[in-house]
Amino acid sequence: MAAKYDLTPRIAPQLDRHLVFPLLEFLQERTLYPDEDMLKAKIELLNHTNMVDYAMDIHKSLYHTEDVPQEMMERRAEVVARLKALEEAAAPLINFLQNSSAVQELRADKQHNLQLLQERYQIGPDQIEALYQYAKFQFECGNYSGAADYLYQYRALCTNSDRSVSALWGKLAAEILMQNWDIALEELNRLKEIIDSKSFSTPLNQVQNRIWLMHWSLFIFFNHDNGRTQIIDLFNQDKYLNAIQTSAPHLLRYLATAFIVNKRRRPQFKDFIKVIQQEQYSCKDPITEFLACIYVNYDFDGAQKKMKECEEVILNDPFLGKRVEEGSFSSVPLRDEFLENARLFISETYCRIHQRVDMGVLAEKLNLNYEEAERWIVNLIRTSKLDAKIDSESGTVIMEPTQPNVYEQLIDHTKALSGRTYKLVSQLLEHAQTQAAR
Repeated sequence: MAAKYDLTPRIAPQLDRHLVFPLLEFLQERTLYPDEDMLKAKIELLNHTNMVDYAMDIHKSLYHTEDVPQEMMERRAEVVARLKALEEAAAPLINFLQNSSAVQELRADKQHNLQLLQERYQIGPDQIEALYQYAKFQFECGNYSGAADYLYQYRALCTNSDRSVSALWGKLAAEILMQNWDIALEELNRLKEIIDSKSFSTPLNQVQNRIWLMHWSLFIFFNHDNGRTQIIDLFNQDKYLNAIQTSAPHLLRYLATAFIVNKRRRPQFKDFIKVIQQEQYSCKDPITEFLACIYVNYDFDGAQKKMKECEEVILNDPFLGKRVEEGSFSSVPLRDEFLENARLFISETYCRIHQRVDMGVLAEKLNLNYEEAERWIVNLIRTSKLDAKIDSESGTVIMEPTQPNVYEQLIDHTKALSGRTYKLVSQLLEHAQTQAAR
C-alpha cells in the first residue's frame, strides 16, 4: 500500500535531476521498492549528469563487481577535460573575483562594472559567459558549493534577464542540496517575486513556473523552522492554489498536512475545506480524504480508517517522513504532530454536531482508551470554543446547540464562486491553446 501513495513519479518530472537523488535515497531506506530497481533508477538519473564517480560506485553495487564499463571510463576522461577547459576560460574572471581589493571597485551599476572589467582587466562578455558555463558544469559534477558561489557572482554581472533567472534556479537547487535552508528560502522568495512580476510568453508558461517553484519549495518548507506556516502563505494564494487545482492536485497533500499540524492558520482553513470539497473526486489522497471525511461528509468511521492510512503515507513520504535520531531512539516528529491534531479535528467536529456524546463511542473514534479520551475532551473544552460540559455519572459530553450564521454562509458561498470561475477559465484557456497548437 505504501508504494501506491508514493508521489515521487509525479514530483520528479518537476524537479532538477539532482533534486531527485534525495527522494530516491529516502525511498531506498524505506524499502518501498526492490533495491535493484532503486539502483537502476539512480544510474539512469546519473547518466544525464557529470557525476561519473558516483555512477561508477552505483554500478559496482548493482552488479557486485569492481570493474566498470569502458564507456564509463571514457565519459570520466571527457568530463575531466571539459572541466579543465571551462576553468581556463573562466580563469581571468575567477582570479579577479578572488582579489578582494579589486572586487571593492565594483558598484551596484552593472554597466559601470562591465566597463571597468573590460577596460582595466580585459574581461568581457566571453569570460562572463564562461563563468556561467563553469558554474553549471560544477553543479552537474555535484560540486554544489562551488556552483552556488559562482552563480551568485555571475548574477551580479549578468545583464541577460533570462540567463539571470536560470542562474537563480541553479543557485536555489544548490542551496537545497547543501541543506542551507535559510539561504534557500531567500532564493525561493526572490524567484517567486520574479515569477509573479515577469511577463511570460503565455499564461501557461507562468503557471508552469509556479508549479516548479512549489515542487522545489517542499524541500525547504518541511525542513525550515517556520516552513509549515510559509507553505500555507505560498500555496494558499489564489494564483498558486489555482495552479495546483488545474495542474498539480497531488500538492494538496502537503498543503492539507500543513493546515492540520498548524493551529495558527485556522482562519484560512474553512476556505481550504471548500477546495477539498471541489477536488475530492479528482484528488485521491488519504490526507485530503481524511479532511473530506470530517468536514464534508461527516463520516467519522471513515476518518478513523483514514488516520491509519495517513500515518502510513507520512512515514513513506520523502518530505513528511523525516526521521530524528536521539541516541538509539528514532522518531518521525511530523507523524506524531499529525495524529495529535487529527484526533483533535475528529473530536472537535464530532462534538459540535451531536447534542450528547457518549465517551465510550468518542474513545473508539479517536483510537484511544476511555481515560485518554476523557482527558482529551477536558482539554478540548478548555482550549477551544466548545460550549459543553461532561456528565461523569452517565459518561457523556453534553453540548449546547449553536445556530449557523446565515450571513457567514452567504459570504462563504460567494467566495467559492470566484475560485471555481478562475479554474474554469484556466481550463478553457488551456484547451484553446492545445487546439491552436494542433
